[in-house]
Amino acid sequence: MLRRLRQVMADGGARQERLDKIVTLIAASMNTAVCSVYLRRGRDGLELCATEGLNPQAVHQTILHIGEGLVGDIAQHKRPLNLADAPSHPRFAYRPETGEDPFLSFVGVPVLRGGDVTGVLVVQNAEKRNFADQEVEALQTVAMVLAEMLSASGEETADDGADPDAPRLFKGRGLTEGLAMGHVVLHEPRVEVTRLISDDADEEDARLSAAIYKLRRNVDDLLATEDVSHAGEHLQVLEAYRMFANDRGWLRRMRDAIGTGLTAEAAVERVNNAMRARLGGRRDAYLRDRLHDFEDLSNRLLRILSGRAELASQDKLPRDAILLARTMGPAELLDYDRKKLRGLILEESALGAHVAIVARALNLPMLGDARGIVNAARDGQEVILDTDGDEAHLNPPSDIVEAYSNRARLRAKRMQRYARIKHLPAVTRDGTEIRLDKNAGLMVDVETLGDSGAENIGLFRTELQFMVSARLPRQSEQAELYRAVLDRVGERDVVFRTLDVGGDKVLPFLRMAGEENPAMGWRATRMALDRPALVRVQLRALLRAAAGRKLSLMFPLITTLEEFIQSREMLFAERDRLAGFGHHMPEKIEIGAMLEVPALVFQLDRLLPELDFLSVGTNDLMQFFFAADRGNPQTSDRYDFLSLAAMRLLAQVREICDAHDVPVSICGELGGRPLEAMALLGLGYRRFSLPSASIGPVKRTVRSVNTQKLSAAIAEVMETGRSDLRPLIREIADAQGVRL
Repeated sequence: MLRRLRQVMADGGARQERLDKIVTLIAASMNTAVCSVYLRRGRDGLELCATEGLNPQAVHQTILHIGEGLVGDIAQHKRPLNLADAPSHPRFAYRPETGEDPFLSFVGVPVLRGGDVTGVLVVQNAEKRNFADQEVEALQTVAMVLAEMLSASGEETADDGADPDAPRLFKGRGLTEGLAMGHVVLHEPRVEVTRLISDDADEEDARLSAAIYKLRRNVDDLLATEDVSHAGEHLQVLEAYRMFANDRGWLRRMRDAIGTGLTAEAAVERVNNAMRARLGGRRDAYLRDRLHDFEDLSNRLLRILSGRAELASQDKLPRDAILLARTMGPAELLDYDRKKLRGLILEESALGAHVAIVARALNLPMLGDARGIVNAARDGQEVILDTDGDEAHLNPPSDIVEAYSNRARLRAKRMQRYARIKHLPAVTRDGTEIRLDKNAGLMVDVETLGDSGAENIGLFRTELQFMVSARLPRQSEQAELYRAVLDRVGERDVVFRTLDVGGDKVLPFLRMAGEENPAMGWRATRMALDRPALVRVQLRALLRAAAGRKLSLMFPLITTLEEFIQSREMLFAERDRLAGFGHHMPEKIEIGAMLEVPALVFQLDRLLPELDFLSVGTNDLMQFFFAADRGNPQTSDRYDFLSLAAMRLLAQVREICDAHDVPVSICGELGGRPLEAMALLGLGYRRFSLPSASIGPVKRTVRSVNTQKLSAAIAEVMETGRSDLRPLIREIADAQGVRL
């Protein structure tokens, strides 16, 4: 029957003609009086599109809603119905135009594609009897083949409304800045099953067994690697993953599908579709996670059967690749060729996610929370990523492409302007020198220091090395990285920040208790002082790497003077210990602190005499100052940094530092925006550590500013008493010709 069905589809002909042949073939092959095909119409309709045995006048006239009648019930619950006496069922809906009065026994199965119902296939007979399980199984197999064939011929729905190449708009949340246009690359390549019907069931069963063996070996090898052997909670996830891979019920269901005439690939796809149909609509987070595990295993198995690469990073990438994935770890992103990546779109991610931090370091536009885009997209389709508008356009129409092309050209012109000034000094119009340093955390950041326009590295996030590793980096590995950074920067300065983990930066190998408010919980210096072994190893690595050179480091999230003193004493103890063993020490050590907790502002008069420099971490400082989570879209944009309260706080910090003659710098996203940077210049700040993408725009602003006039104007607007200073500060920029 499957081969004859394939022949009917291959013979071509008009759409209705082929559907009529299909229902006639199925009715004859299954020895039933009736066979009918209902296809999805719009969002809520099921239209009778072909029938053998019912009144032909009802074709294209009988329409049921999802949930209406037996057919609607099958579509709603995505599962078969096998009834000996269909009219007695409480969901039975009588439609007199169909002429189905004589028929009692009924079997209906959903026509599934990608876990979504695209139609319902029904057979009926006059006698009262239940169909055998083998008959229901055969009908499900036919339904799958029908779904694939209708999709391949563009006839998946009654009104042709499911065009996979139709333009689609997906809303998300911009996690890094930028605009990107390119072609889709699925992180986990989807294998399109094209050969559905097997010629030799024994051969297909053997292929499946070999692929299952290889899949299980791959999972075992993953668990046995040194990188994940001590991975804590991560190990538990992988153990559950291995349990799925060894599930006998999964293998049995696939073998049963092969027994109905499907290829190994089609059997995997059919079982995956059934699981997706059962669990896809569940709200329970645990069940959704298990479905993702199951789908990932199914996709891996399909790639093994087809001989495809395990991940897209192992395939050749187009030159304008925009990567799509449900979720992704930071190390996986680093596996890709950065020169060919244009952007990243994830269905799940948050501002503080590890991969978002790495994407920001790579200056890669990234959109998170773009729900549903992975299932909708296909490799090679055009996509536009707009983080400013928090959206992605899949298969964009020509007018959208033209509009974004114009924006891309304008953006390219701006980048050319920044490129022309990147090696010019950051000096204001009245001769004030401004220090613009770069934030870094990966070697790729360090390697591009010379081309970025920055003078030094004002912040090196040491935690990124830990976040992209599945195990704790050894002291020798840490020292190797720090030594490479110092070698690369040469005579320039680099400030290392000690481990800032905890909160939203959870390491896979570090088991931590859940916290209701992790950003304000056990993290950074608090963790280091309670569990000093982790940071002591890091301090030794930093001291050994900086042998004979200057070492600048700062401690994050300092809340009290006592925390800073304890952290400094820990550093000195490690220095003395290494020196006692004969190790060559840094010729000079400069120690600073991150100002991220508002309480520290009121202790600066005691703290500043104890340190060499202060760095204002505006990201955390402002979220704690306003009690507004910067990772929560409902609160992150609720309070303005250019408000009177925030400006007064920052002005006070700068004044206290000047009084103690301690250098102070702005480190964070606040200083990376031209208007905000201009306001900070007006408050007297002269040092900034910025993301790489912000250096050009801020340098352009700096070179157009007269600091004396600006400071006077900023002081004047702060005396107005207005809470919202942004409009007034923008007026200053316009009046003084500042380039933003």
